[in-house]
Amino acid sequence: MSNTGENVLAFPYPVTDAPADQGAASMICILQSHLQSACEGKIRSLGIVSVSADGAAIGTEWSCENGDSASLIGKLAVLTHDLMAARK
Repeated sequence: MSNTGENVLAFPYPVTDAPADQGAASMICILQSHLQSACEGKIRSLGIVSVSADGAAIGTEWSCENGDSASLIGKLAVLTHDLMAARK
């Protein structure tokens, strides 16, 4: 006989008075916009530069059609250089 009902916990109530994180909201909005454009076939390549909260780590990611990778890598390299220079 299984008694799994004893292991089920209710979710806590959501936090209602927490301030919205405008930085996170902005990133989510941009990503949603680009994902929508990709789903509609309006874009074929996407490059992203990620910077850690402390600015110590910068990463690049891309998804692209054949032949677009060299152009995206170049643009991301320039953007990464500009971000690094701006934080000094």
